[in-house]
Amino acid sequence: NGHRYDSIPFANGMIRSGMSCQLIHYVHEEHDTFFDVCKNFNFIIVRCNPGQIKNDGGSQEKFDNAMRGIRKLGIQVWPSPDVMEFMGAKDALCKVAHLNIGLPDTLAYYSTEDFAAGFKKTMAFQPRVLKQNRGSSGEGIWIIKLKADNYCQSFGDRSCIDDEVLSLMEANDNHAEEHTVAELIEFCVHGRNDKSGTWTSKGVGKYLEGGRAAGGQLVDQRFCPRIVEGELRYNCVGDALVG
Repeated sequence: NGHRYDSIPFANGMIRSGMSCQLIHYVHEEHDTFFDVCKNFNFIIVRCNPGQIKNDGGSQEKFDNAMRGIRKLGIQVWPSPDVMEFMGAKDALCKVAHLNIGLPDTLAYYSTEDFAAGFKKTMAFQPRVLKQNRGSSGEGIWIIKLKADNYCQSFGDRSCIDDEVLSLMEANDNHAEEHTVAELIEFCVHGRNDKSGTWTSKGVGKYLEGGRAAGGQLVDQRFCPRIVEGELRYNCVGDALVG
């Protein structure tokens, strides 16, 4: 419903520190009223997941532009729309692909042609995680393996063919599906149709819809099996590690 459960401890922490903090729910039909209320605060912490506003019938672009207007009034917005656009997108993984912390077979796709060619090459090499750019609830994030387990030795040695069978698991509910390479590509690009087969996912596919300007992209990265052991997150302010 657009509410993030961890907003409650955020708010309570600020209140216990002596600040006033209110939770206000953005409803796109009440856009102007919402931003009139925002003008009464010293700062705004945005807790809307990417994709939720559009899925509810609103406009993410309209929301972002209004938040930019709030910033021009001298009211801080965290994170700002510009920070989200340039630093929050999943293709940031591609920008560190050739650093020590990255993986060189991490690719971002913005077109059908690049996706089809690139994914067939990466899929033949190692199990993959394929991520749509919109949202952070796990919908449209797929862990994908070759059913035949016939991976090539080195990246680029071969590319998958259309009828190779894939074993998929979606991160939002961990349900499993089996599809061919061609069916997966069709679903990711055009959604549900005769060519994409039958999907049990709650999502509709079409991850490249609207093009790059509208956030239509897929990130393709190697599946790292040690993720089941957990992960470490480091928070920096400038060059200082703070958590």
